[in-house]
Amino acid sequence: MPRPIRTALQIVCATALAGAAILVAARATSWDDGTWLAMPMAGFPYAVVGTVVVLVVLLVLRSWWVAAVAAVLVVTELAWTVPRFVPDREHVSASAPRLRVATSNAHVGAVDPEVLVRLVRAERLDVLAMEEMTPQAIAALDKAGMAELMPYRELHPESDSSLYSRLPLTGGGLLRGRATVWPQTTAAVKVGGRTVRLVAVHTLYPLGDARRWAHDMRELREEAVDSGRDTVFLGDFNATLDHAPMRRLLSAGLTDSHAELGRGWAPTWPADASGVPSLLQLDHVLHGSGLAAVSVSEHVVRGSDHKAVVAELALVD
Repeated sequence: MPRPIRTALQIVCATALAGAAILVAARATSWDDGTWLAMPMAGFPYAVVGTVVVLVVLLVLRSWWVAAVAAVLVVTELAWTVPRFVPDREHVSASAPRLRVATSNAHVGAVDPEVLVRLVRAERLDVLAMEEMTPQAIAALDKAGMAELMPYRELHPESDSSLYSRLPLTGGGLLRGRATVWPQTTAAVKVGGRTVRLVAVHTLYPLGDARRWAHDMRELREEAVDSGRDTVFLGDFNATLDHAPMRRLLSAGLTDSHAELGRGWAPTWPADASGVPSLLQLDHVLHGSGLAAVSVSEHVVRGSDHKAVVAELALVD
C-alpha cells in the first residue's frame, strides 16, 4: 500500500478512536448526565460498530499499538452492549394473566387517527399511552372508533401525556410532587386480581435542555422507587439504554422490555414519511419485577415521528 494512503488511513482511524474513547469515558463516568454529551451518547451503538471496523482496518495496516487501543475500546463497548442482546429466559406460565400495552407519540396531534385505531384493534391493546396529544386529536380518535375500543381514559392534553384503556382505570391523574417539565399521567388497572400502576412518560429532550432532561429522568427514578413491583412506565423517554439517566432509572427496579427479550437495539425515531431510517431508540416499555415481557414490537403510524411500541406483559410471582 502506498505510504500516503497508509498514513491517511491511520490518521482517520486515530481520529475515529479518539471520538470513541470520549464516548467510552463519558459512559464509564456518566458525563452525559445533564451535559451536551447526551447527544452523541444516543448514537453509542453506532460507535461500537465503527470501532470494530477501525480495529479491522488497523489490523490490516499492521498498526499494532493503535490496534491494541482499539481492541481495548471494542472489548469495553461490547461488555456494555452485548448483554442487552441476550434474552432473559425467565419462564412465564401460559396461564399467567397478560396485559397488552403500547405507547405512541401523536406528534402534536398530527397522528392519523384511523391508522392508530386500526393498530389498537389489530394488537388487541388493553392500554395505550399517548404523548403530544391535542384536544383535536382526542376528538378525531374518538370519531375513528377509539371511544368504543377504549372507553376508559385519563386525558391530559394540556399537560402532554394521556392514557387510554379497555379496562377500568383507577387512581388517575397527574403525578404530584414530581417537577418534570411536562407532568406525567398515571392511573391503575386490575389484571388477574392485582393492581398494575401505569405511568405515561414524556420527558424533555436533551437537545432542548440537557440539564432539565436529566432532572426529568431523576424525578421518574424517584417515582419508580415508590411504585412497587407491579408497575409499567411507558412512553417517549428521549433516552436510550446507554444514557446514564436511563441506566439509573432502570436501577430503580425496572426492566426494559426490548432488552429483556434480547432486542436491545430497536430504533423508534425518526419514523416519518421522509424516507430517513429510524436511528435512535427513544420509546420504551419499562416494567417492574412483578411483570415479564412476552413480546415487543415496533409499528409505523402515519403522522407520527416516532414508531409505536407494543408489548405484551405477563404477571409473574
